[in-house]
Amino acid sequence: MTAHSKEEQTEFEAAAFRRLVAHLRERSDVQNVDLMNLAGFCRNCLSNWYRQAAEAAGVPLSKDESREIIYGMPYEDWKNLHQNEASDAQKTAFELNKPHK
Repeated sequence: MTAHSKEEQTEFEAAAFRRLVAHLRERSDVQNVDLMNLAGFCRNCLSNWYRQAAEAAGVPLSKDESREIIYGMPYEDWKNLHQNEASDAQKTAFELNKPHK
């Protein structure tokens, strides 16, 4: 594996993160429950990780602010535009696969 400087690694990770966020914004047809059921994380998880990283660096960030960064709009707006009611099958799969805290 090619060695990269710490700065390069951070730059590449940030670019991959930005691409992931852009992809999730473009794929509003993919519901969070589907992401959770298939990958074990969703847009809300990503926004929580972002907020936790900011707070670890001493930068206060609210849940709503971090969600807006990930969704590209206020979360309530995104939900009204794109979120559907989860089907019984999706709910069952979530209960079987949800992360244990």
